[in-house]
Amino acid sequence: MIPAIFGLSGPALTADERAFFRDADPAGYILFGRNCVNPEQLRALTDDLRSIHGRDRLLVSIDQEGGRVARLRPPHWASYPAGEAFEKLYEIAPASAIEAARANATAMGLELSAMGITVDYHPPLDLKVPGAHDVIGDRAFGSDPMQVAAIGRATLEGLAAGGVTGCIKHMPGHGRSDVDTHKALPTVTASAAELEDDIAPFRALNQALIGMTGHLVFTAWDADNPATLSPTVIREVIRGQIGFDGLLLTDDIDMEALGGTIPERAARAHAAGCDIVLNCWAKMDDMAGICEVLPPMSDATAARLDRALAGTRVARGMAPQAAELLAKRDALLALTGSA
Repeated sequence: MIPAIFGLSGPALTADERAFFRDADPAGYILFGRNCVNPEQLRALTDDLRSIHGRDRLLVSIDQEGGRVARLRPPHWASYPAGEAFEKLYEIAPASAIEAARANATAMGLELSAMGITVDYHPPLDLKVPGAHDVIGDRAFGSDPMQVAAIGRATLEGLAAGGVTGCIKHMPGHGRSDVDTHKALPTVTASAAELEDDIAPFRALNQALIGMTGHLVFTAWDADNPATLSPTVIREVIRGQIGFDGLLLTDDIDMEALGGTIPERAARAHAAGCDIVLNCWAKMDDMAGICEVLPPMSDATAARLDRALAGTRVARGMAPQAAELLAKRDALLALTGSA
């Protein structure tokens, strides 16, 4: 198995993709809006992916946070709020915010499970930092580390209750970014002492099964390499100070924050200590190049992958309690007018 997650070009596999994926045997797949037309089509696509490998527990993933980061949208799928809605409720009723976040994530998990999706790149545990770029912005659960951890924990628990494994991101923290990593490489000059706040939510949830790196340079730890490509940050901060021992993925290596060819980026990220490389854009040359430079998946990564997928399930259809959970969420969020 190749330690990579690949994207798909459209709503159905092409013949070339099917043949390539069968031979390459990637760790999993990531879906975008281009792959999601309606529930029937999407479930057929994810069933097709499972049929290639004969693995019921296959990593089929998506970015479904809510708000502006949502690949599944109405009218075919439910609407979910951005993290800021739960932040506002937490300010007046912390227990209600946690209850709303858990209900929201459980409904989301049930919907994703019915679509054959087993992993959601959610929740972001990045802090909201005044004056920073809005690439995180309203996606954050707040500025207080323990508040972010509390809402993040409820989100992970809710997704798991729905049959989906969540992913904490973007380690060791994306909140201070002054640019969008899709477009440029941010440099964070905060001191190690100041960065204790940034890593605190990740440390609190370091038992999460999956985590994702961020493409940011932290001069306090490694002034030469972004976290995704830094053996120092991965070994000493993510695995060390944070204590994360789950499956560690890169953020999308196509982002312009990184330099070099896509295969070169993949090789550097893997050598730095990332378990799995995430490559989103379904470009056959790039995917083939990644397969050429990455070694077969290690036993340690395979064990982490197995643990990450052990609690997932693919439902036969949409669970009826999802509507009740969304109604409960909305009743709680209505306390702030954010429903």
